[in-house]
Amino acid sequence: MQALNVLGTELQACSFDPLTGFFRDGCCQTDEHDQGSHVVCARLTNNFLAFSLKRGNDLSTPRPEFRFAGLRPGDRWCLCALRWKEALEAGVAPPVHLEATHAQVLRYVTLEQLQAHALPTGKRPA
Repeated sequence: MQALNVLGTELQACSFDPLTGFFRDGCCQTDEHDQGSHVVCARLTNNFLAFSLKRGNDLSTPRPEFRFAGLRPGDRWCLCALRWKEALEAGVAPPVHLEATHAQVLRYVTLEQLQAHALPTGKRPA
């Protein structure tokens, strides 16, 4: 079954460098095992990375034991839906690639909220 994005079209890749996604396949795919709903394809910002660190999720520090180089501003990453919603409520939500954001996020936020933070369309993943 083909995964759909929030626009109702085929889910596009988010990032191959760094390799993202719950399945580490470059896409914000999900299934019943993904308890964090890693479905929001976002371009990370300094403000969001600092916010995430304060919330207990350090995305910036390299963790070689997990083959994780650490994330930097400008990287694309599949974020947990509820973390993006928390960032939205705190005023630090990173911009979103709608074509690469899984439709399942609409259980947590509205399309209008995502569109207000949308990046221009047609950009290819890194």
